[in-house]
Amino acid sequence: MARSGSQTIYFCKNCGHESAKWLGQCPMCHEWNTMTEAPKPLSSGRGRTSGGRPAGIGHPNDMPKAVRLEDIELTGEQRLSSGIGEFDRVLGGGIVTGSLVLVGGDPGIGKSTILLQAARAISNIGKTVLYVSGEESEKQIKMRAQRIGEFGAGFLLLCDTLLDNAISIIEETKPDLVVIDSIQTMTNTGVESSAGSVTQVRESTAALMRVAKGQGISIFIVGHVTKEGSVAGPKVLEHMVDTVLYFEGDLQGSYRILRAVKNRFGSTNEIGVFEMSQEGLREVENPSEYMLSGRATGSSGNIVTCVMEGTRPLLIEIQALVTDNTNFSYPKRQATGYDFNRVSLLMAVLEKRIGMRLSMSDAYVNIAGGIRVSEPSVDLAVAIAIVSSFKGIPADKDMIAFGEVGLSGEIRAVSMCERRINEAKKLGFTRAVVPKANHRSLGDIKGIEITEASSLEDVMSQILF
Repeated sequence: MARSGSQTIYFCKNCGHESAKWLGQCPMCHEWNTMTEAPKPLSSGRGRTSGGRPAGIGHPNDMPKAVRLEDIELTGEQRLSSGIGEFDRVLGGGIVTGSLVLVGGDPGIGKSTILLQAARAISNIGKTVLYVSGEESEKQIKMRAQRIGEFGAGFLLLCDTLLDNAISIIEETKPDLVVIDSIQTMTNTGVESSAGSVTQVRESTAALMRVAKGQGISIFIVGHVTKEGSVAGPKVLEHMVDTVLYFEGDLQGSYRILRAVKNRFGSTNEIGVFEMSQEGLREVENPSEYMLSGRATGSSGNIVTCVMEGTRPLLIEIQALVTDNTNFSYPKRQATGYDFNRVSLLMAVLEKRIGMRLSMSDAYVNIAGGIRVSEPSVDLAVAIAIVSSFKGIPADKDMIAFGEVGLSGEIRAVSMCERRINEAKKLGFTRAVVPKANHRSLGDIKGIEITEASSLEDVMSQILF
């Protein structure tokens, strides 16, 4: 417990609420065990000035004034292309001037690499870029830059951990883009705590936000992640920035997925797919083909479906492995890349509506390619894969299936059905199983057989039985 006059405060990692004493439950966000102890920040000069006027308040003529909404002129968003198409897609069409973007991901996933590649492309078109590194030396960054390619004369490098020095150089050089790698290594001299602490990270981000908004400079900050996969530091950090990007992927594999979990200037449904190479991250322009590479054909428990990631249709492979009987006291169920509870629900529907005895069977469902899917349109494909594995009957290798499955076994309509079918047709699939409700609204699509289904019974009788 903090004593009176203590130089520490307690800080909620989830919402940023401050308290003079430790609390089991945060009174603001009502989360349990999120209060952590942190040094109390130094006074920022918000007391009284020598003239008796509150600090920060100047002459009345210098104070900001409220304006009428009708008097505000819109000039449109000014965006700067990063030179990386997949990166621009996730950002919503490019880098917005004056935006503050947080990039998170596991160590070694490619955060610094993609930002260095974007800095290279922007410097090569005559813009000024300031790359601030608190983790690597100048020679280390030079070695990485040589593998990526030639940089323009406007690329500036600063290896320092003092945020005050970085902000001074930003105000002096007025760059078009600033990269801070990483925010956990920066130290704000106005905060009496070590680098990486909750208070230090929050105050440093707030200082960078004032620079970005006040001077119209786009700033990218790299954030470390915790073992739970979230950005280290207070959750309020994600609320302060304009955009939050996460890098996903298996460190042992060569492919990476960039996803936006927050974006004030675009959609959060878009993804970018990259391949890690010796020269850096390479764009994967046709991710559907990559997702299906190495697909096993002729074996049971495999089927292809199509999901929508923003405006992009993406073909993925659903894999299922179901045993006849479990070797455990209760059946084992596991899902990778898909909601575990949804798998249990679909198995219950199959048992009730089709009469399959799955209650004593182990079941494993996997989304190949390392992608995570939350869209309900994959329900039908998961159900077909489970039945195919349980019966030992392979599904047609040239067929895709998509549709939401209800508790009564009905197949519900999905969005953008025609676009999904055209994507499958482009990659050589000859048959598509779609909800009957979607089939009525489809146009005349040549070159692919379309099978409509209204229930699971219809699907199983036409495909596997």
